[in-house]
Amino acid sequence: GTKGLSTYLITTSQGNILINSSFERTVPKIKAAIEQLGFQYRDIKILLGSHAHGDHMDGNFLVKEQTAAKVYVMKGDDDLIRNGMRGSKPCVVDKVLKDGEKITLGGATLTALLTPGHTKGCTTWTMQVNDEGKSRLAVIVGSPNVNPGYILVNNRQYPEIAEDFAKSFRVWKSLPCEIFLGAHGEYYGMAAKHKRWKADPSLKVWVDPEGYKAYIADREQAYLAELARQRKQ
Repeated sequence: GTKGLSTYLITTSQGNILINSSFERTVPKIKAAIEQLGFQYRDIKILLGSHAHGDHMDGNFLVKEQTAAKVYVMKGDDDLIRNGMRGSKPCVVDKVLKDGEKITLGGATLTALLTPGHTKGCTTWTMQVNDEGKSRLAVIVGSPNVNPGYILVNNRQYPEIAEDFAKSFRVWKSLPCEIFLGAHGEYYGMAAKHKRWKADPSLKVWVDPEGYKAYIADREQAYLAELARQRKQ
């Protein structure tokens, strides 16, 4: 992906899984990066996403068109992808996911956790990965952020938004995350960690359970503060 928008390629013996197509204009960069790493763009078999916002799933239709990948979307976000988000082209949804559903391809298994609030179908992905013989839980956080303009109190279009955020924080806090990742690089300090890794590839910069806990705690406090502010209005 880019410095700001994180895209993940899970490679398997039966084809690959891509998480987050990002913007339509980002797709050529993603394709080039995949090929630079020695993989084939056309080998993408399944396309997943963090949540139905343009910066993460705007390019879905193009990736599907170019690779024939199957598009899986969490229930709650599926209509937005199917019908086209604001400014985005519609994309066929081949499978609507439910909370806790597992996606397996060529020995790799991802678990889709519904963590709504940011969107109704915001999805956090988890996966057990092999890190030099040690199994570690990787967590790709969907989004714990209350964006400017989000209505948490008396939201007619999304009445349960505050309750959904609260449920999602309970899920995030329950995860024994070791490899901390997310929909945006800023969530997990990607740029700084990558710089450290480039300087010394032996460093386990992506193994950051404490950073994960601190980030989720910070975002929960921000959510609670905004909820309290809106309740006083």
